[in-house]
Amino acid sequence: MSRQRVVVKIGSSSLTTKAGALSLKKVSMFVEAVAKLKQAGHEVVVISSGAVAAGFSAIGYPTRPVTIAGKQAAAAVGQALLMQAYIEQFSKYELIPAQLLLTREDFADQSRYSNAYSTLNELLKRGAIPIINENDSISIAELTFGDNDMLSALVSGMIHANTLCMLTDVNGLYDANPKLDPNAKKIHYLPALTDELIALAGESTSKVGTGGMKSKVSAAQTALSLGVNVFIGKSDSSDTFLDILAGKGDGTYIGTFLHEPVMPTTKQWIALHSRSIAKITVDQGAEAALLTRGKSLLPVGITNVEGSFSVGDVIEVYGEDDKLLGKGKASMTVHELEKFRAECQKDKESRYKHPVVIHRDEWVPLKKEMMKR
Repeated sequence: MSRQRVVVKIGSSSLTTKAGALSLKKVSMFVEAVAKLKQAGHEVVVISSGAVAAGFSAIGYPTRPVTIAGKQAAAAVGQALLMQAYIEQFSKYELIPAQLLLTREDFADQSRYSNAYSTLNELLKRGAIPIINENDSISIAELTFGDNDMLSALVSGMIHANTLCMLTDVNGLYDANPKLDPNAKKIHYLPALTDELIALAGESTSKVGTGGMKSKVSAAQTALSLGVNVFIGKSDSSDTFLDILAGKGDGTYIGTFLHEPVMPTTKQWIALHSRSIAKITVDQGAEAALLTRGKSLLPVGITNVEGSFSVGDVIEVYGEDDKLLGKGKASMTVHELEKFRAECQKDKESRYKHPVVIHRDEWVPLKKEMMKR
């Protein structure tokens, strides 16, 4: 088995008791499974829920809180307790866990995104096990929509992981809801996700988790678009991850598993995290140059500009049919662009001599699955 960089996402339902509290027995088995991956020579990043479960009883709640304020308070207490549990369990294998709390703002800001990437790579280089969670005590989105699924996909792309393993309480994807249809058939392997399967994915039925199969399928779709293969299924032994990498996991494998090149981190930021501040429309010639010939965008191909931008700002590019083609970083200001466009109209000989508006190295055509995110 070749060495892989693996991201493992474990949800609250896989770490808790029936009452919703953190289960040290389950944490221990999960840590042992991760330790076996490390001992086999693989690099591992963990995306872990469970902060609310670890903290609600310690702060005096008799049951898992249902209000946002209650969940955030429990998470503030529980995150430290969760990490304490991980530190104690990983110490049995002489492994060092490292904590990172991320929010969407950390992805939206390119400097912070780059710093997170550098930190994760350095931790992996040093043999540590990064344990990442969304900052639950301040992030409402995570507590409401189960964004740790999407977080796992985005982190997988960021660090150029080979495989993303999303653990859940259901052993993979089915062609129908297995809780409602006794004839539902499990899907063992999918080279890609279809619109029909995405539509079939249901909401969460767990009382302690926030993301259901729909959330996981959406995250898988994003991971696939970044070149990361995905496994969705159950964890029932300390050999879980070794079995998954050996093709014997209890779940569904999604992707080609050819370990194709992952989208460069800088382009991932442009495609998935940057905020576009302007819109430009291009003619058919420029559209073909961008999408099929791998060229940069020149002023001559631009037919309309909406909004103002400076060098380094991200711009959305549309075709003549108003279809979004992609996004890219501006190599000039809007004033320089308008100047060059005017020159193109006056002097046809100069139309291909102007600087590029968006260089091909800072341009990302947007795939359908990225636009749906």
